[in-house]
Amino acid sequence: MATISEALAMAIQHHQAGRLQAAEQIYRQVLQAEPDQADAIHLLGVIAHQLGQHEIAVQHIRRAIALQGNVADFHNNLGEPYRALHRIPEAVACFRRALELKPDFAVAHNNLGVAFWEQGKLDEAVACYRRALQSNPDYAEAHYNLGGVLRDQGKPDEAVACCLQALRLRPDYAEAHNNLGNAWKDQGKLDEAVACYHRALALKPDYAEAHNNLGGALKDQGKLDEAVACYHRALALKPENAEIHSNLGNALKDQGKLDEAVACCRRALALKPNYAAAHSNLLLMLQYCTGATPAALAEAHAEYDRRHAAPLGGAIARHENVHDRDRRLRLGFVSPDLWQHPVGCFLLRVLENLGPEQHETICSSDRIVRDDLTHRLQAAATQWRDVTGISDQRLAEQIRADRIDILFDLAGHTAHNRLLVFARKPAPIQVTWAGYVGTTGLQAMDYILADRYQIPPGAERHYQERVLRMPEGYVCYAPPADAPVVTALPALERGQVTFGGFHNTAKVTPQVVEVWARILRRLPGSRLVLQYRGWDDPGVARRFAGMFAAQAIEPGRLEFLGQSPHAELLAAYNRVDLALDPFPYCGGLTTCESLWMGVPVVTCPLETFASRHSLSHLSNVGLTASIAHDLDGYVELAVSLAADLPRLAALRAGLRARMAASPLCDGKRFAANFASILRDVWGQWLG
Repeated sequence: MATISEALAMAIQHHQAGRLQAAEQIYRQVLQAEPDQADAIHLLGVIAHQLGQHEIAVQHIRRAIALQGNVADFHNNLGEPYRALHRIPEAVACFRRALELKPDFAVAHNNLGVAFWEQGKLDEAVACYRRALQSNPDYAEAHYNLGGVLRDQGKPDEAVACCLQALRLRPDYAEAHNNLGNAWKDQGKLDEAVACYHRALALKPDYAEAHNNLGGALKDQGKLDEAVACYHRALALKPENAEIHSNLGNALKDQGKLDEAVACCRRALALKPNYAAAHSNLLLMLQYCTGATPAALAEAHAEYDRRHAAPLGGAIARHENVHDRDRRLRLGFVSPDLWQHPVGCFLLRVLENLGPEQHETICSSDRIVRDDLTHRLQAAATQWRDVTGISDQRLAEQIRADRIDILFDLAGHTAHNRLLVFARKPAPIQVTWAGYVGTTGLQAMDYILADRYQIPPGAERHYQERVLRMPEGYVCYAPPADAPVVTALPALERGQVTFGGFHNTAKVTPQVVEVWARILRRLPGSRLVLQYRGWDDPGVARRFAGMFAAQAIEPGRLEFLGQSPHAELLAAYNRVDLALDPFPYCGGLTTCESLWMGVPVVTCPLETFASRHSLSHLSNVGLTASIAHDLDGYVELAVSLAADLPRLAALRAGLRARMAASPLCDGKRFAANFASILRDVWGQWLG
């Protein structure tokens, strides 16, 4: 008969080989012979944890510790089921006790790092992983985890190095291939990311996270059919995963399938009611939907506040900002979009023209990859903070410590927003502006900055925020210095009019297709160019070609083009005679770029904020003749302008100079008006 030691050794061999049932049977036989055998009790707990029976695991391992309390492995392994049960403080205490008993215990340092990571304590997690690697430099999992935290801190180069080291140690480490893909994706290196995800899936075909991440990279490449297929594969493996449902919704939105996209986000919220990012995705999608009303949107946004933001407002402390009416104001700007993006383009001239003697500007940027516009914005700001990876709570604390007087949200419910920072009210005055298409719904947001076009008198009741109106336009456009020259009207050479719609597919709803088809039918031989990321996806092109065909527009009159470098995108306007604005979500920066390239825009503003950007821009340029009052008028305006080529040619020739001289591009004028409004609200806060 085997001794207790021999039986334990045999059980451990089974355990290490993954034969858990055989190992458990022997552990129980040992306990029949010796009921207080601590090692057997402990290892039964480990098996329970491996089987997902975390409460049972805690009971077993706590009993083992009661019998033999100074074994570091016991405390370390007790921490893991506590972590699985989301009892993180108890897990941390276990890992710390293991390290008191065995200070060079690499596994415990690694596990403590994971617990800190889950608490959002990224610096502490990094320190733990580095201590683990000091004890064991060949610890692949610690390299992998360190890479993950460094990625969350916005350090993609270091994250890549860690993942590569993990893979040198374990080439078949599927999770490290996946994480390397994430780090490449953060840097915009999508081809490299896609290759990493494929390698992860070759090693582990049922790896739902890799299918999900591959879907994200393919979506960013504009390969929407492939992205949707990846998300469906991920959901087949993890049907209750809220994040995958939300991501699928975003991909379906990019395909122009709004009803399905909305349903996905609602499903994500049903699975995870506190999933604020999915709720923001849903609210943004509702802005695209035909029939959206300001009242319905206001209520939908108020629900976000009730569910996610208002509960964070209970502990708002008194603001200690110096009460001085005339002192220099500290202005904070929070955004993930300080690059070649509408927000970056609209913020630049404000920062460059606000007088430094009256204002300090502190930008909090959530973007890892920078471009030329980022560098211009950084140079124009008084102070720049990279806040990627910083939790909402810590960012709110930093803003409060900075004594920001007026804090601007430049994202609203768009991706990677920080609305839950604003919910904590870190500044006495908070304003949403430029990054979103309406109310945030937050009680903690004091103002929305708009103009009389975006929010006409009488519409204030649909906004949680108090409305501030700029005297002219609500944004100021900074034209790109390298924009191509405006060429002659293409129709004069081609003998036919080319319409353009350089908008994302979600804006081109079935109603928009029907109206645009009416215009094309009225002008035989006219063509329509649609360009944006995803338009060249075969599935998207087929679907929209079919929608136009149902309206008697043959495919040969349509051209579908995908994403291109910005300079090439602007140059594409030299092939377009007249731009068609979608509804109810019209062009913003797209309208500005179209006008700068000499292409007039026909628009039809409706009631919602999202439908009125072009109304504001065209009014401030003085091009009101292309603003329709209803959809029938929209069709007539487009047809009449397209039929009058001399008029179009004259408009084209003078439009850039006209725009440059208008309030839309006058940075000094805009900044002066901006500063005046801010000084007024500061005075109101002082009382």
